[in-house]
Amino acid sequence: MPIAKMKRLQVLALERDHDALLRQLERMDCVEISEPDAPDAPESLRRCDSETADCLARQRQVQTAIDALRRAAPPKKAPLLAPRPAIGEAEYLSETGLAYGLALARQVNEAAGRLQQLTALAAQLETDRITLGPWLSLDLPLELTETRCCDVTLGVLPPFVPWDELCGQVQNEYPESELHLLSADRQQQCVLLITHKAATAPVLELLRGRGFAASPLKGRTGTPEENRRRDADRLAEVKRQQETLRKQLDELAERLPELYLCADRLASRLQREENRRRLLTDGCIVAFDGWVPEKKTARLTAYLDTADCDYTLSDPTTEQIPEVPVLLEDNAVARSMNCITEQYSLPAYDGVDPNPVMAPFFILFFGMMMADIGYGLLMLLGSWLFLKKKRPDDRSFMEMIFWCGVTTVVFGAMTGSFFGDFLPQLFKFFDPESTFALPALFSPLDDTMAIMVGSLILGALQVFTGMTVSVVEKCKKGCFMDALFDEITWWIILAGTGLAVLGIGSVSGVPVVLIAGVLMLVYGAGRGKKGFGKVTGFVAAVYNGVTGFFSDILSYVRLMALMLSGAVLAQVFNMLGATTGNVVTFIIIAFVGNMLNLALNLLGCYVHDMRLQFLEFFGRFYKDGGKAYRPLRVRAKHVEIIKEDTKSC
Repeated sequence: MPIAKMKRLQVLALERDHDALLRQLERMDCVEISEPDAPDAPESLRRCDSETADCLARQRQVQTAIDALRRAAPPKKAPLLAPRPAIGEAEYLSETGLAYGLALARQVNEAAGRLQQLTALAAQLETDRITLGPWLSLDLPLELTETRCCDVTLGVLPPFVPWDELCGQVQNEYPESELHLLSADRQQQCVLLITHKAATAPVLELLRGRGFAASPLKGRTGTPEENRRRDADRLAEVKRQQETLRKQLDELAERLPELYLCADRLASRLQREENRRRLLTDGCIVAFDGWVPEKKTARLTAYLDTADCDYTLSDPTTEQIPEVPVLLEDNAVARSMNCITEQYSLPAYDGVDPNPVMAPFFILFFGMMMADIGYGLLMLLGSWLFLKKKRPDDRSFMEMIFWCGVTTVVFGAMTGSFFGDFLPQLFKFFDPESTFALPALFSPLDDTMAIMVGSLILGALQVFTGMTVSVVEKCKKGCFMDALFDEITWWIILAGTGLAVLGIGSVSGVPVVLIAGVLMLVYGAGRGKKGFGKVTGFVAAVYNGVTGFFSDILSYVRLMALMLSGAVLAQVFNMLGATTGNVVTFIIIAFVGNMLNLALNLLGCYVHDMRLQFLEFFGRFYKDGGKAYRPLRVRAKHVEIIKEDTKSC
């Protein structure tokens, strides 16, 4: 199917109505609001005010609350295929619900913030307890620093300072001073110094020369023991408050889904605000442009006709083509290729949708490379369950796996492979003389050459299909000569070569068709060139054409290679299990090995199949550069929204 035809939408509305208009367009899911063409806009128009910054701040607030609850009470992992909670569209868009979620986020953040503060305070109290330990023998208030005649100083000395020597020196030089050792360990010596005021300065000078430093207890009151008891009581209270807050957060963790819902609501709000910034206003009216698929214009106009606004719908001009968003309208099978096309690049609006012509080849090649009934059944079951239970918004990847699973089962039946040779090996445990084997049309190990030839034929078929698409597109655009000399010429040359080999179509031994093709190639390569340029053009055309065809088609040999490698690995794992001589061990080893082989094959087949499409197929006709159609819509990550407006697009 072709790329969806787009209509350019231009709307004029009253400024007071623009919010309701945006909300309705959001629910209708059919209009992509584009950036305003500011140079052509009247000078009186300016961009509408937006609450984008406020919305981002609220998002951060909610995300902070979510992170806090996940830390406080890690949520239980939901079952792999558990569906998302469902919610009605009206309830989802409710401002009351949003306000409720924001209030919950503030409550969580306040509790988490207070808990963080208390945690820091508890750590500080623990540090203070350790700090007070060496001073507990002191029976003096810590605020006592002097008397009428004396100074009282608390301090610490390095552990290597000889205490007796230092104490004797102080006594000899300053007999009016006393130095008391309160405690000592491998880190420090805690001392009490009492000096006559006249001797304080020289004594301190002496001690500083030995590494003396003031105690870390400055600012405290009461004895060290009183401080210890006070800190212990305070720490107990802090821990009690911490436990209360932890319980509160544990209870709030049960409301984590409400925060997820609030995050989704804010994401929708942010989208609306970002689109609001694209609107132009003069304070009275609002103007904006957008794009809408032609098939959805009927319902859109039905709404706009009832709204208090003026609008126009028009086809995009040639200059606007690069800015037109791309929407691929494909059937169920072709739609599964969206995940492949989007990884490369969407086609240009004036290009061709590759999905319908790519889907049969991609799905066929994937199944050919996997070629196992067991693997295919697992792919079918896994993708079907995921689509049914999870109901993802983007279904294309799992749909691709489903259809590839179908062809995997088909090719597996053709090769007689069920987890490799699992069944024949299993039957031999019960009957060593068993010759049981699934019926097969061919074997990857025995018919390698035939499979290789088939791979090359399929490759040639896809290459020629790509050339055919190119011819059709060039003819649609009126580029008949390009189609004739770029693709049709090579068809004639290849056909002429085949006829010459078979001895068909020659006149007096002259291969007329081949010669006609070569003459067309000579003429086509020299178009627009003069002199020696015609020769170089012909040489380049021959070289690029021949090497291009051969290299592209030979690349499809990988179809045979991956089929062969997958079959060999499956048999190797089954053989390893069979060598144990125990059926239970065999089943375990075979199961683990085949699951590993399945994982490797899924990745390998996906990558190689995708490479064939991107390099060998797309290069023949594909024009990329399109930008995805992203309408204003109600989006959600954590919930499934149930549409309630039957008139929506």
